[in-house]
Amino acid sequence: MPGSAKAMAGCTVGGLILATAYTVAVGSSGWLWFAWVVLALVTVGVVAGKRW
Repeated sequence: MPGSAKAMAGCTVGGLILATAYTVAVGSSGWLWFAWVVLALVTVGVVAGKRW
């Protein structure tokens, strides 16, 4: 996996950890999870684009 895709994946995992911590501490936020899903889909696209 190239460096940019690896960094994107790291940000996505970090975002998941932060979103989960926020949900546990404060409560669920639909916009937060929506933003994380968008980030995850973009990451999948970047990783898929680098493979082909």
